[in-house]
Amino acid sequence: MAKIVAVCRSEEKGTTKQPIGEGVLREDFGLEGDAHADHGHRQVSLLAVESIDKMRGLGLELGPGDFAENLTTEGLALASLPVGTRILVGADALLEVTQIGKECHRGCAIYQQIGKCIMPREGIFARVLRGGPVRAGDEIRLEESG
Repeated sequence: MAKIVAVCRSEEKGTTKQPIGEGVLREDFGLEGDAHADHGHRQVSLLAVESIDKMRGLGLELGPGDFAENLTTEGLALASLPVGTRILVGADALLEVTQIGKECHRGCAIYQQIGKCIMPREGIFARVLRGGPVRAGDEIRLEESG
């Protein structure tokens, strides 16, 4: 079963996010209280704990939110999902993948420290099609098409 490992937010842009245990995804906006929430196409960011583990393997002490992701997941190959894929989160929320990876313009702190970062290749972004509560431990699954 794929699941949410952590829900994370930050009050300011350009900082890592802090795990908050649970939050609320708002339709066409993002995670309530997060500095990156807006009405654009990158409302929520997701990163797999498996990707974070790769960086831990390089000797870094990292955890959920350190790559500024809102939802840290486990058991779902996020970077292989095509744009347009719909992801059900918990009992109510529905996300739609809008972007795979992102360009690091100034190089994040992790990139500056070791010369590589996973977010440009393995993080994804989504729009919130239907809001709802989200918490660590919630199941995530792909919406069946048709």
